[in-house]
Amino acid sequence: MIPRYSRPEMSTIWSDENKFKTWLEIEILACEALAKSGKIPQSAVDDIKAKAKFDQKRIDTIEAEVKHDVIAFLTNVGEYVGENARFLHQGMTSSDVLDTSFNIRLAQSIDILLKDMDRLLAALKKKAVDHKYTLCIGRSHGIHAEPTTFGLKMLGFYAEFSRNKERLITARKEIATCAISGAVGTFATIDPYVEQYVADKLGFIPEPVSTQVIPRDRYAAVLTCVGIIASSIERLAVEIRHLQRTEVREVEEFFSKGQKGSSAMPHKRNPVLSENLTGLARLLRSYALPAMENIALWHERDISHSSNERIIVPDAMIGLDFCLNRLAGIVEKLLVYPDNMIKNLNRLNGLIFSQRVMLALVDTGMKREKAYLLTQRNAMKVWNNEGNFKDLLEADQDVMTALTKEELEALFDTNFYTAQIDFIFNKVFHS
Repeated sequence: MIPRYSRPEMSTIWSDENKFKTWLEIEILACEALAKSGKIPQSAVDDIKAKAKFDQKRIDTIEAEVKHDVIAFLTNVGEYVGENARFLHQGMTSSDVLDTSFNIRLAQSIDILLKDMDRLLAALKKKAVDHKYTLCIGRSHGIHAEPTTFGLKMLGFYAEFSRNKERLITARKEIATCAISGAVGTFATIDPYVEQYVADKLGFIPEPVSTQVIPRDRYAAVLTCVGIIASSIERLAVEIRHLQRTEVREVEEFFSKGQKGSSAMPHKRNPVLSENLTGLARLLRSYALPAMENIALWHERDISHSSNERIIVPDAMIGLDFCLNRLAGIVEKLLVYPDNMIKNLNRLNGLIFSQRVMLALVDTGMKREKAYLLTQRNAMKVWNNEGNFKDLLEADQDVMTALTKEELEALFDTNFYTAQIDFIFNKVFHS
């Protein structure tokens, strides 16, 4: 991921330094297990621990010659360790190191993403609670439907991202596996005890069947999870973008002192952060496809997955970390304009109460088809700028034969639409 969309903590996880660090951790843990099972001397393990280190530039130089990254790494470590380096990587294959290391770094990444998610959830919860009863218009097809509250909008996003947090937790469990099983995964050259020992030390479980590589359906599950979260991020970003449009202006991204919105038009205050998230969400979703295609490797393994995983997995983790934090910042500082919400809610001169009118007519014993027709014929006049909905209904003899003026007046009370808000909030917060 380019630096513009990278945060230091997550980027460090996917650095070469951390990669080689985890490779060395795995190799040393395997040596510890071999010593405990009597396969190699404990003194050799102590010597390896004391001397083992690596130099990235030297690894690059060796790899340029041998054309194999793990061999280059082991050669470099061996230069520091000396004679006892012969016990490193004993009975193991490259994928034992590569895939187990990959999962270590994925677990580290998801731990950061879970903290990111908690920040976003806290911001959404605060906005939901603060605006629990802030009336605004609900829209379907982009058209005014019926009243809702801005708090309920935010509550819906809170619930969605709560599900996304659970998906992340599941994804972490999905990749918390370790494979130290040797060529084609038969354990012919290494005792299964070594795999179990390494797994226990890492807080992982042994991969049930590794066939030399950890099955790629696990990574497809993680990248699909990233794609779903990216779509949720975009859904909220799009909501903010729509609500910030000049004709709506119910909310607005925070505009800092000294910020400029346009090189040509000094008046502009654009939803650039939300638009940025929309673009990044498209990228993050795209990583799920190669991850799914990586599942179908030849026989026990090939490396057709390797090249794209070096790109899509770090980018997915770094990109999602950036997006979740940017979105949390947007929500935390979001400017909310309740007066504009009320203004927009009243824009259609009462049409938003049409369902209540129709149902009230039905409750008098009128057939639903007739009630719909009476309500709609007055509503259509309002669309054509021919008057106010309630006034037109009062002038409609067919309507007023069924309803009293007081009954009609009561149907235009917005409090009706907030009666169950507490119930919905309690479902989410279990309070």
